[in-house]
Amino acid sequence: MKILFYMPHADAASWLYDFARVLPDAELREWQAGDTAPADFAIVWRPPRDMLAGRDDLRAIFNLGAGVDAILALEHERPGTLPRNAKLVRLEDTGMAPQMAEYVTHAVLRYMRRFDEYQMLQSARRWQELEAHPRETFTVGVLGLGVLGAHVAQAVAAFGMPVRGYSRSARQIDGVTTFAGEAQFDAFLDGVKVLVNLLPHTPDTGDVLNARTFSKLARGAYLINVARGGHLVEQDLLEALASGQLAAATLDVVREEPLPPDHLFWREPRITITPHISALTLREESVAQVAQKITALMRGETVSGVVDIGRGY
Repeated sequence: MKILFYMPHADAASWLYDFARVLPDAELREWQAGDTAPADFAIVWRPPRDMLAGRDDLRAIFNLGAGVDAILALEHERPGTLPRNAKLVRLEDTGMAPQMAEYVTHAVLRYMRRFDEYQMLQSARRWQELEAHPRETFTVGVLGLGVLGAHVAQAVAAFGMPVRGYSRSARQIDGVTTFAGEAQFDAFLDGVKVLVNLLPHTPDTGDVLNARTFSKLARGAYLINVARGGHLVEQDLLEALASGQLAAATLDVVREEPLPPDHLFWREPRITITPHISALTLREESVAQVAQKITALMRGETVSGVVDIGRGY
């Protein structure tokens, strides 16, 4: 069994060591440009096209993350890039859900208790008490109810705020009012005070965080984007902040990462930026999950997390 590994800017030796420990019979190697030697499996994060194109020997490609948009973009730009017989398998929850719940809950509570405004008052050396937003009307809407989204929705609901969830197909989640399908999208948005985006990034969801979406929210609403930068129309966010339709935004993802030093977001005090750290890939948990799935595939068993290429997740 031959396995290729590629993860830019990572400690490849440590990853390969951990995979060798749990897959002792495997031949593991880090992919380098020009490597066309046979391989049965590829374990990757943001691989270049040359690594995948023409590799019809691959049985599966394991993506070291929950989002597979970077790989699917290669296929979209040049159909046939992905090996025709290889399954594309994404990471399922490998310690990401608790991290994401912590990040989003922190951001929601920060806005509800107006800690963002207190920070600006401190900068201005002003001692001023602000009235907290009423908990019972501080409706949080979670876009996307996959493993991460469902966990986040329930974590926020535990604080007593009304929580809504939206997904492509119908879901039932305790403590969360759910909406599904395009026909219920506006009803989901109506009056939401905090919009949290956890949608997969697909051709259907690109630019979904736009002026029209913002207009359906409660005036003075908040945005938290922890999915992908491609979901957000950046100029629409700046205009919504300028008009007061949105009061503030927390962005863990942006279209161009790292965010360029001259980007307008850096100069907007109502935008909080973090460097794509809301849910980090944990090596030990990820290695264990991928190894288990490779072993299952070698035995001819089915595995979960296989991506529907047409749907994009």
